Amino acid sequence: MNLAGVDLNLLVALDALLAERNVTRAARRVGISQPGMSSALARLRKLLGDPLLVREGNGLVPTARGRSLVEPVRTALTVIEVALNDRVAFDPATDSGTVSVSCSDYSALLIVAPLIRRLAAEAPGVAVQLLPRAAEPAAMLRRGDVDLVIEPVEVMDGATLASESLFEDRWRCCVWEGNERVGDDLDLATYLDLSHVVYSMGAGQPVSLVDAYLESIDLRRNVELRVESFLLAPILLQGTELVTLVLERALPHVERTADIRVLDPPVAIPPIVETLWWSPSRTTDPVLSWVRGVVADVAREVAGSGRSSGGRAGRARRPARP
Repeated sequence: MNLAGVDLNLLVALDALLAERNVTRAARRVGISQPGMSSALARLRKLLGDPLLVREGNGLVPTARGRSLVEPVRTALTVIEVALNDRVAFDPATDSGTVSVSCSDYSALLIVAPLIRRLAAEAPGVAVQLLPRAAEPAAMLRRGDVDLVIEPVEVMDGATLASESLFEDRWRCCVWEGNERVGDDLDLATYLDLSHVVYSMGAGQPVSLVDAYLESIDLRRNVELRVESFLLAPILLQGTELVTLVLERALPHVERTADIRVLDPPVAIPPIVETLWWSPSRTTDPVLSWVRGVVADVAREVAGSGRSSGGRAGRARRPARP
């Protein structure tokens, strides 16, 4: 018998009929009308080529074929019920898996690095595969090329994916500490006249959010150097009159390796809302669900930490002059 042509709801009706041996009670058991159960019995008899239940006195008794089906039908339905009701659990202490994440080096620093430390302590069997940013992250998620994407909402351009906002961050200007062209404040004319180090995803890739915004208000930066790293840009300022933009939450890390001054941009640049994205089809995946919970915990810690750079960032310092 080809199951593709069988209404499997008939197995539920058959199980009730064989257990109750009464059409009315069987109908009540599965929540359908008595005529509906009578119709189901008629269809079962035709499908199986056997009366299955015959009247004897005031009740119904199963035929030999009917009796032979009692146990296998009940077992089959039990297996299906367990499979549908019993969600696979994830035990971080013992289970294993690999989760791939696509994000920028900025997100890797603020989110993925703490995530890895948490996994090492709580889920040693779970590994992370870190992938670079992609031109079409939404398509990667839909194809299953990556499990999680961390990108600002503006980058995803209204993608119909599952998501969770992580935190907001704002842009700050950075120059080398010894840059004598920039004082305590950075005016727009000087900003546009300076040469810039800008973040770029590479040739042929979408323009950065900052450049897209500046173009929308008819401003153009004088770009001298493009780099595919948020965190490398400030380091390249050393010994130059270059200027760059850095997201504020990354500054405490950048200042450990770069001798920079931090100033407010001369034009209000919209902040970013860093967001975690995944395919809706993976929402109930046990490993991903657990990892997403850890990412959310890390993001709350990042959002609550504020700027803690030992007092350097957040104010500009004019270089000493001879």
